[in-house]
Amino acid sequence: MPKDPAPSPGNAADSATDSAAATGSAYEDWTDEDEHEAPEPVVETAVEDDLFGAITVRLDTRQGEVTVEGESVPRVVLRRTAGTEAADHIPVGTRDGTLLTLTVDGEEAAITPAKGRLTRRSYRVDVDHAGHGRRLVPDSIPGSRLLRDEQHVGDFTSGGDGRVQAEWREDTAPNATDAALGYALAAAFGTGAQPMWMIAIEMIGDMIPG
Repeated sequence: MPKDPAPSPGNAADSATDSAAATGSAYEDWTDEDEHEAPEPVVETAVEDDLFGAITVRLDTRQGEVTVEGESVPRVVLRRTAGTEAADHIPVGTRDGTLLTLTVDGEEAAITPAKGRLTRRSYRVDVDHAGHGRRLVPDSIPGSRLLRDEQHVGDFTSGGDGRVQAEWREDTAPNATDAALGYALAAAFGTGAQPMWMIAIEMIGDMIPG
C-alpha cells in the first residue's frame, strides 16, 4: 500500500499557521479561574453512622444552609438569613446567632454561636431544644466534642467542606437528636481550633521583623 505523500512546503506552512492560530485561541480563552476552580457551593454527602445508619449532610455555602436527614434521625435545617453578607471562613457564612434559624423536624430551636476569638471555648456553639442544652466545642486542632446537658456524648471532625465524621461514646446513650444536631453544627461551623499558646506564638512571630 502506498504511503501518504509528504506535505508540500505550502501545505506545511498552512498547517503551522492553523496550529498556531488554534493554540493562540486556546490561550486567549484560558483564565486564572481555570487553574484555581472555585469549590462547589453545594456539597451533599452520605454518611453511614455507626449507631444511626445512613445520614445525608447537605451544605450550601452560597445560600448559607445546612440540611441533615436520615431514616433514624430528625430532619435538621440551619439557615442564614437571605441577603446577608457571608464570611468566607465559616461554612454557613456567619457566627451571628441573630442571622441564623435552626429547626428540628420543623420545630424551631435556639442557636447561640460564640464569637470565635483566641480560645477554643470561644468557638463553641450552643443549642437549646426540647428542654436539653447541647454544645459543640473544639477540644483539639481537628476535632470538637458534643455535649448534651454537659455530658460528653460524641466527637466530630469536619474541615468545613460539608464532610463530617462522628464517633460516639456509647456509655452516654447518644440519641437521634444528638446525631442530627451534631452533624449539622459540625458541617455549618467546622470543627477544631488551635490552642491559645500556639496562636500566641504565631502572633509573636508576626511581630518580629524579617
